[in-house]
Amino acid sequence: MSNYSSFLSAEMDLYVNFQTASGRWSNTYEQIFYAFDRYCRQLNLENGELTQQIVDNWSAKRETETNNSCRARVWPILGFVRYLRSRGKTSATDPILPQAEKCTYIPHDFINYELEAFFYACDNLPSIPNTPKVLSRKISIPVIFRLLYSSGLRTNEVRLLRTENVDLNQGILNIRESKGETQHFVCLHDTMLDLMRKYDAAISKIHPHRQYFFPSPRNSHYNSEWITRNFRELWDKCNASYARAYDWRYPNINKIRTFLQQYSNQLLFHC
Repeated sequence: MSNYSSFLSAEMDLYVNFQTASGRWSNTYEQIFYAFDRYCRQLNLENGELTQQIVDNWSAKRETETNNSCRARVWPILGFVRYLRSRGKTSATDPILPQAEKCTYIPHDFINYELEAFFYACDNLPSIPNTPKVLSRKISIPVIFRLLYSSGLRTNEVRLLRTENVDLNQGILNIRESKGETQHFVCLHDTMLDLMRKYDAAISKIHPHRQYFFPSPRNSHYNSEWITRNFRELWDKCNASYARAYDWRYPNINKIRTFLQQYSNQLLFHC
């Protein structure tokens, strides 16, 4: 059964299988493909080919997009267009991508008292009402954000981390859902490893058969908006400066080691 429902569903399935077999597919591309499939379905075309008009309309820069975000949305479809054209299944040419913009944002340089205040807020989330959703958030957030801080992982890599790819014996994460096609391994700090073992025991009482290490209330994975929203809420509650969870992609190793040793051992889980 196809994962897609537009008039291009059969070709989209073939393309995704081709890219996956070549090691060139990712969760981000998949989400964009689903959005493109919905767009094509709304055209109410039962049969037909991918036309230039469809490609150009999809690729047009939206008012809410930057050049770079538009390029990211269009790039997977550009590959699909080339795939179909090489097989004589479309005459559409490549969409025109806006010029890439140089990022001018400077990552936040975290100060110790900011981190202390932030993680204090993480560690003191409410546990009432005593529901699985509330308890999952209470015990997941302190560990998710400590893992992001201590490892330099991308937020997508953490939220899409599967239990089968977490080795709590050796302290190694197998990062398979990464940017593009790159698979890599991450060794955990001893204190972080101990914390994740405690978390694993606690969350298993709520989600005993979970697939994702950090399961959502529906026993799937959290979406990117969940990470952003919770970081923003907790950070703004106790700090005046602007920062993003993604800024931890640029870690200060010595500062991280000191912080983990001082502020992780005190975290306890009660479920």
